[in-house]
Amino acid sequence: MTTEISKEYTPSRDEFAALLTESLAKDDVFEGSVVKGKVVGIEKDLAVIDVGLKMEGRVPLKEFGVGGKPGDLKVGDTVEVYLERIENALGEAVLSRDKARREESWTRLEKLSEKGEKVTGVIFNKVKGGFTVDLDGAVAFLPGSQVDIRPVRDIGPLMHQPQQFQILKMDRRRGNIVVSRRSVLEETRAEQRADIVARLAEGQIIDGLVKNITDYGAFIDLGGIDGLLHVTDMAWRRVNHPSEILNVGDTVKVQIIRINPETQRISLGMKQLQSDPWSTIEAKYPIGSRFTGTVTNIADYGAFVELEPGVEGLIHVSEMSWTKKNVHPGKIVSTSQQVEVQILEVDPGKRRISLGLKQTQDNPWDAFLAQHPKGTEVEGPIRNITEFGLFIGLEGGV
Repeated sequence: MTTEISKEYTPSRDEFAALLTESLAKDDVFEGSVVKGKVVGIEKDLAVIDVGLKMEGRVPLKEFGVGGKPGDLKVGDTVEVYLERIENALGEAVLSRDKARREESWTRLEKLSEKGEKVTGVIFNKVKGGFTVDLDGAVAFLPGSQVDIRPVRDIGPLMHQPQQFQILKMDRRRGNIVVSRRSVLEETRAEQRADIVARLAEGQIIDGLVKNITDYGAFIDLGGIDGLLHVTDMAWRRVNHPSEILNVGDTVKVQIIRINPETQRISLGMKQLQSDPWSTIEAKYPIGSRFTGTVTNIADYGAFVELEPGVEGLIHVSEMSWTKKNVHPGKIVSTSQQVEVQILEVDPGKRRISLGLKQTQDNPWDAFLAQHPKGTEVEGPIRNITEFGLFIGLEGGV
């Protein structure tokens, strides 16, 4: 037997909610989902949206990106909104365009993340440890360390500007997205470096800009990629510090010595653009000839003397004095002192010149023997006593 409900019968609130839920389920309209609706009216700063089954809701116009004004949004337009819940038994719905955009963004971002593709967003706020980025509805976190390749002192120019980011992490359940701008820059720079390196060749001469100076050399900007000019390749002469030759901002002409295709490291040289003074060293410094040079460095085993820029020779401690034995070279010569030396040996292959200081002075032993032939009796003070004998001081330091 079928019981008819009279026209005067009004279902209870619980019954209406149950009937509405059943109807929504049939039409695949669920709370917590994105649904399509039609704009049926605009009331001041609100848009009235009909999401079906005579169920309406109101959404602030600002959520449609029209700044509180109708703008392009008009009655009859179809829009997507997020159905949060049914407010009451009359069918008033709580809708959100922002949440709909967020759901759309999450779905789109997940697909892009799976493919490893970049996304576009805008940095709009600073938070603890980094910044927040709007990815067209979804909010992501940009750690401070992922903003740029180098530390950024002023983030101002980057704020509110559309930029590309790489998604590092997504957790939809927690609503967590982490992005990186640095990885995009590194990838771009790597591509640029590879392109520049492909156009360079070993032996090529190129102009560069001194970008940075360290104790061991200088970094030269070759137009998008840096090369290292080591201190030993700056000049043929001894260079104690690169700042003796270069200043930051200088434009220099360099030669590409080596290119490592794997690491993309480039080694540069300046001295290679000048003639090697060692190429004619034997003819220029014959054995037995004498020259004047400058003491550049003193060690326990001798002193280095610069004969000309790029050419240094060593006075071994045994070649410094005829009479002073076991004496540190620093007690015989000093740095920057001009000294006359004699060429004892030249080895172009090893780039070595052996010099003698005592050879430029009279040998006191020769003078002593000339005045005191063998058998002559001499007198002198006792200088030292050892187990094997006595050392006697004689004339001329002998």
